[in-house]
Amino acid sequence: MFAHTGFMTALRNLGLNVTASSGCSAGAVVGGVIASGTPLEEWTNTLSRIHTAEFWQPASAWMLLYKLLVHRGRGVVGFSDTSAAIRFIESQLRVKNFEDCNYPFSSIAVDLATVEKRIFSAGPLAPAVMASAAIPGFYSPVSIDGRLYSDGAIYELAPAEAICCHHSLDALIVHHVQQQDLTQASLDNALKQPWTILNILQRLIIKTRPWYSTGDAISFSSCPCGCKAVVVVVEPVLPDLSWPMTDGGQAVLVAAKHHATEHLGPLLDRLKMSPRSLLEKLYDLSK
Repeated sequence: MFAHTGFMTALRNLGLNVTASSGCSAGAVVGGVIASGTPLEEWTNTLSRIHTAEFWQPASAWMLLYKLLVHRGRGVVGFSDTSAAIRFIESQLRVKNFEDCNYPFSSIAVDLATVEKRIFSAGPLAPAVMASAAIPGFYSPVSIDGRLYSDGAIYELAPAEAICCHHSLDALIVHHVQQQDLTQASLDNALKQPWTILNILQRLIIKTRPWYSTGDAISFSSCPCGCKAVVVVVEPVLPDLSWPMTDGGQAVLVAAKHHATEHLGPLLDRLKMSPRSLLEKLYDLSK
């Protein structure tokens, strides 16, 4: 949430107006809040004061142990339910439904019955946003219209077809925040962090690099769906922040904002006037 908020702040400061947006996991939370009309300054202030208990309320150790030993794990679908997180999201939204957002917004989740992607773009915002962020094992799935949904990152972090192909965009800017340091050293560090098992699960869940990611600070490609939109991918290297802790979040926010400003700033004229020229092979970013 901190990283994507820093990115959105950079876009605002650079004068890049959002025509439509789509978010997955933490990106769905930030994207939904801002699309609903909540001012960036207000949301940033909220994050600066946020406490883990506002979005993460795991069952007591005794209750979890009881369910695991006595009931043999029946009904244990996550360390925390989603009620607190949904209440937090609702408290930050200016509107209740997708249809009332300032611009088209969608969130991505996975239908656990079919293990297929679901793109939410209509109906109540808060449950759909939380469904996108309900990491399996961390949170219980979110029930929407009788079906259970979990974090869309299991399937895809930023599906281009959910947005650029639906809204005739010339450019799609992807803010890709994903742990790439899958090394023995990073594992050793994870073993020392609070909620170690959650850090391990996170490594297992989000382990593959999506099609648009090169690992470079900024890269360019075309939407694979044929709409000819230019896909600009921003991939920052950020300070460590162990989920679900919030200490150090402001450093992540500032780093993401600076990274986006540094790498998108030189491209402003092309992004605003001729985005497709970004794919020219001879284009020199130093110009």
